[in-house]
Amino acid sequence: MTKYASGEARQWALESLRGACGCVQPTFASSLDQLNEEAIRFDVRREIALGMSGVLLVSECGTTPDEFREFTRIVVDEAGDRLVTVLQASEPTLGSTVAAAEMGAAAGVDLVMPSYPLYFNPTSHDDVFEFTKRIADASGLGLIIFAMDQWNFGRLHAAGFPMFLLERMVDEIPQVVAIKNEVGGPGVGGIAAVFERFNDQVIVTDPLEFNAPAWIANYGMRFMGTSNYEWMGDGVPRMLALLSDSSTWDQGMDLYWQLAPARRAHAAVCTPLVANSGLVPRMHWKYQGWLNGFNGGPIRQPHMRISAAQMSTLRNAAVASGLDVTKDDDALFYAGRNPR
Repeated sequence: MTKYASGEARQWALESLRGACGCVQPTFASSLDQLNEEAIRFDVRREIALGMSGVLLVSECGTTPDEFREFTRIVVDEAGDRLVTVLQASEPTLGSTVAAAEMGAAAGVDLVMPSYPLYFNPTSHDDVFEFTKRIADASGLGLIIFAMDQWNFGRLHAAGFPMFLLERMVDEIPQVVAIKNEVGGPGVGGIAAVFERFNDQVIVTDPLEFNAPAWIANYGMRFMGTSNYEWMGDGVPRMLALLSDSSTWDQGMDLYWQLAPARRAHAAVCTPLVANSGLVPRMHWKYQGWLNGFNGGPIRQPHMRISAAQMSTLRNAAVASGLDVTKDDDALFYAGRNPR
């Protein structure tokens, strides 16, 4: 059941959204013809054990609409009151995105984070606003605006998500509870501007953990996500907690630097894949999570293949960062810890 009453999403978020929100990806049986429920539940329990406060239910791993509905049911059931659940409404059309948001509301998720389809080619910011409002109205749930430049809105304004568009969304869509803030790269000027303008109205979060000290120190950022924090084990929730208390700030920075090898390997392997393809390397994320005790195992194509060299780079860096890395052979990643 959703954790707030109708019309109270924004106030609930301002009072309650804390900690780190990771990502749960569906896992399939080895035949790839059905979901592996135990593997999914295993991953949700692992999120809780590592101190995550929420999870994104990832919709970009080849699930059919019926499978995504079942995946959502499983995650919501296993999470219960222990995690905030965020539905990734990433579908090929407006109609299917609306349907996904409605499904999530019926299944009891807490929040929705919509994406914008590959063939959504707005001619104005009004088009972006109307698309977003349709999703909000359809579900009635709190909405996280994913403000970044991968949607190709930069042809309308250099920021991708300009301030006037975000202001209109916050002012006219009461379901907007948060801004996932990756505005106006390269650099952090756009991100800082969003914190400066909206930090007292909605939750503003930069999901990029390497920026965390700046935003915690200057804007009191208390919620991070959504992102694949699983690749750092419990590092991100611990770092966020330590940096959020002035008495443990130095310990938080010690942890920040301890995690530098893993951070650099992630930047070397995964960041270029996103930049060059506009796609998230889900198989790489699965492997990084598996190194840190998550299930691993099959997802459906199409996805970028992970190489043995990339695995070695990511594993060695995780070890160098002092993470609790599995000693299992990489060959076991493909079947996962709960094979079916």
